[in-house]
Amino acid sequence: MTANAGQAVAIDYLQGEGNVKGLRLGYRPVETQLITLPWVGDVDIYWEASLNLWEFGDPARHESNLVLALSPVISKQFATLAGTYPLYWEAGIGVSLVNDTRFAGKDIGSHYQFEDRLGVRLEFSRQHTIAVRYLHYSNGGLNSKNPGMDFFNLAYVHRF
Repeated sequence: MTANAGQAVAIDYLQGEGNVKGLRLGYRPVETQLITLPWVGDVDIYWEASLNLWEFGDPARHESNLVLALSPVISKQFATLAGTYPLYWEAGIGVSLVNDTRFAGKDIGSHYQFEDRLGVRLEFSRQHTIAVRYLHYSNGGLNSKNPGMDFFNLAYVHRF
């Protein structure tokens, strides 16, 4: 990664527990090298602001929820596929604001949630990337009700 790789936008499909599905739109104002560590090498960071739409239920009993989130994400290249395509680990913990605390049969306890992510990202070029991630939303014990929401996510990222 270069010292400043520019901006990026992302569109993600979310598949949650039960019948929860979603769409996530993200914006990354900057990507940069965070640090170079002995024996580890370059560790990168990006910040991502996102708007999530969660959907649940059949058409007769449909629910939706909006989520705003901001997350710092660190990443590290760990392999190269076919000698050409870099493969990265990703991890981050950010904050989010959930519109409705009662969703998909759960009381998640608070409008304020933490957004945790672990993932793998594959770069096809400097402009085109796909990622597979696990996302977990939880209020971190800010409220006695804290069942959390879990999602698997498939993302496409375009840098410009």
